[in-house]
Amino acid sequence: MSFDDDLTACAGLVQRGDPDRFMAVMAAPVSARRVLFAIYAMNLEVARAPWVTQESMIAEMRLQWWRDALAEIAGGGAVRRHEVVTPLAQVLPPHAAERLDGLIEARRWDIYRDPFEDEAAFEHHIDRTSGTLMWAAAEALGEAQENVVRDYAYAAGVAAWLQAIPALERLGRVPLVNGTPEAVRALANAALDRLHLARQQRRAVSQAAAPALLAGWQTGAILRQAAADPGRVATGALGTSEARKRAALMWQAATGRW
Repeated sequence: MSFDDDLTACAGLVQRGDPDRFMAVMAAPVSARRVLFAIYAMNLEVARAPWVTQESMIAEMRLQWWRDALAEIAGGGAVRRHEVVTPLAQVLPPHAAERLDGLIEARRWDIYRDPFEDEAAFEHHIDRTSGTLMWAAAEALGEAQENVVRDYAYAAGVAAWLQAIPALERLGRVPLVNGTPEAVRALANAALDRLHLARQQRRAVSQAAAPALLAGWQTGAILRQAAADPGRVATGALGTSEARKRAALMWQAATGRW
């Protein structure tokens, strides 16, 4: 499969801005990379839009630009020319583009400094970001059961969120409803339960759609670390060595056992 200039640009954006997802895409079958690079490049552009300015109105405008672009894809008509939007329109079904509007809306949390109202609001945020992204990727690749993908994505989203907490706090955000060690342990264990539930239903995700789940290959290890020692969250000590990361990714890609 050859990449045109736009898709090459998408791959470059992901490689620079989201290296772990880049590794996951490169471990996927070549036929899946065109879909994954376009979707992940969109996610990266949306995720960083609130952080490139301290002016909330400008950040809102940046997110609105992406909402408008996705609305064009959802409408099935002419789509603006853009190095990410153009290849995205080629791989994303209109109904999936409409659903991704919720992901963009959720990113408005990054603009402001308000904490989550409660645990339900936090879970909704993880589902609208991690869950919606992974489901869009899986659905674009092949047959899969949505609740299974979203359970896996929730666990992966919590793992990524726990890793990001030190950076979010430095930026003045309040990332958790309850940041006590006991609450962090409970959150990690609840995410592990969702991970286990998804893994019990592996057959509900086809081989064609499974590459969308490669991005969560570190989930189990990170959540187990947080559950065993919540103090690692505050110190930014979650994760494993690069060698172990690569070995685990290669194992998941080779076996298909996510």
